[in-house]
Amino acid sequence: MNFKDVVGQQAAKDGMLQMWEKNLFPHALMITGPEGTGGLPMALALAQYIFCEQKSATDSCGKCAGCSKASKLEHADLHISFPSIPPKSGTKAMSRHYIQEFREFVRQSPYGTTYDWLQFIEAENKQGNITADECREIIDTLNLKSYEGGKKVLLMWRPEYLGKEGNILLKLIEEPPQDTIMIFVAENTEDILQTIRSRTQEVKLAPIPAGEIALALSSRALADPVRASQVAHIAMGSYTEALKLARQSENDLFPEVRNLFNSLFTNNGIAISKWAEEWSKAGREQQKNFLQYVIQLIEQAIRMRYRPQTDASLPDAETQFVQKLAGTKIPFESFGKMVDTISDTSFFIERNAHGKTQMHALAIKLQHIIQDRPLPVS
Repeated sequence: MNFKDVVGQQAAKDGMLQMWEKNLFPHALMITGPEGTGGLPMALALAQYIFCEQKSATDSCGKCAGCSKASKLEHADLHISFPSIPPKSGTKAMSRHYIQEFREFVRQSPYGTTYDWLQFIEAENKQGNITADECREIIDTLNLKSYEGGKKVLLMWRPEYLGKEGNILLKLIEEPPQDTIMIFVAENTEDILQTIRSRTQEVKLAPIPAGEIALALSSRALADPVRASQVAHIAMGSYTEALKLARQSENDLFPEVRNLFNSLFTNNGIAISKWAEEWSKAGREQQKNFLQYVIQLIEQAIRMRYRPQTDASLPDAETQFVQKLAGTKIPFESFGKMVDTISDTSFFIERNAHGKTQMHALAIKLQHIIQDRPLPVS
C-alpha cells in the first residue's frame, strides 16, 4: 500500500516522512487513532516505504521488488503480529497460524476492524489475543539477521490485545537489534501498558474530514458524489463507517429530510404521518443512518449561523437547506433540543423500540421545538 492510498491524514504522513528524511525515525513507533481513521493502512504504507528500493520524498514507488513483496505482506523481513485464536484444541493462538488469512483480509478490507478480522477467521465469541508465546517468538525472530540485508520491521496491529504479556517485549522495545523498526497500531491507548507506551514515539491520527472521505468514496467509484457527501457526514470521521454506509444504501436521503422539515415548518400533520409510516418500514440501520444524517445537517446549520465562513462541504441542495435552516428564528438552545431528541430516538430504535411509534413521536416533538412550545409530557 502506498501513502497515496491512505485516506487523509496528510499531517501524519508528512511528519513520518520528515523524520525519515532527517534520519530521526524512531525504532519504535505507535500509530494511534480511533477506529476508521486508517491506522493499519498507514502502518502498511509505512512498512512498504521502508522496504522500497526507489522511494521518493513523498511515497514508495510501488513498482520495485521491495514494494511488491511488502504490498502482498510477503517480504521476508516484514513480521506481522495481530490478535488471533487457537486454530484447534490443544494449540496456542499465534499469528503465524493465520498469516495467509490476514493477507487476504487486508487485501479485501484494509480498513476492516478487529471485530471484522475475528469474524473473518470464524472466531465467533472467542476473544482474540497476542500471547506470551508470540511475544517470545517475536524476540527470537527479530534477533535473527535480516534475510535481505536491509531493515527488519515488526508490524503489530492492536497491541491492546497483549495485556500483561507485553512486559515480555519491554527490553526488545527499549534496546532493539540493529536496523529493526517496530510499528504498533492502536486504537485504545489506555488499554496498553504504560511501560510500552513510554518506550514508543506516538503518531496520532485524527478523525478524517468529511470532504476527504467523500472525495475518496467518489474517486474510487464507491458512491456517486451526492451520496458520498451524505455518507461522509454521517460517518463522523471514520472511513470504515463510510464504507459500511455506502454498501448499506445507495438511496439519496436528502429529499426525505427536506420533505420532513417542510412538513414540520408548515404544520402538515398528514405529511408527517405519511413520513412516519414510510420510515417505520425501513430497517433499523437505515433509520439510524437517516437520523444521524439529520443531526449532521442541523450541526452544519449551527456552524453556518455562528461561523458563516465555515465550508460545509455539502452538495448545492444540502447547502441551500442548511443556509435556510440557519436563517430561521430557531434559538440556539432549540437546535440542541432537536439534536438531543433525534439522538434519543436513534438510541431507542437501536434497542428494538417500535419504529413507527418512535418516528411519529419524534416528528411531534420536533414540531413543538420548532414552534417553541413545551414538549408533550411522556
